[in-house]
Amino acid sequence: MTTAVKDMLATYPADLGRVDRDKLARCIEECVACAQACTACADACMSEEMVSELTKCMRTDADCADICNATAAVLSRHTGYDANVTRAILQACATVCKACGDECRRHAERHEHCRVCAEACRRCEEACHDLIGSLG
Repeated sequence: MTTAVKDMLATYPADLGRVDRDKLARCIEECVACAQACTACADACMSEEMVSELTKCMRTDADCADICNATAAVLSRHTGYDANVTRAILQACATVCKACGDECRRHAERHEHCRVCAEACRRCEEACHDLIGSLG
């Protein structure tokens, strides 16, 4: 299946080197999806009756959305590539996705939006680790 991410990677005029394009595309897509899920989850938390019980969840959602958006942006730029920067942001993204996924999982039985968000976080965390592993 072709996606805008894969299409853009295919149009890059220079050699991407040994980067696994499929893992790169998946990671960018999962980062974008996770950022959206976290943003929507934080918003849904604000609409819950017991919003004060979800303060940490909203905070981790916001942090995760910001880091996922930044990671997708960094991964989308290839000119002047720096493997150390890429590894660092991927590790940060995986870390925040784990924290957010764990927090959302705590509320998943009572709040469906937290369950959906936790799953998006886990997929993104996995995609970051897969891409890190392929960087060598």
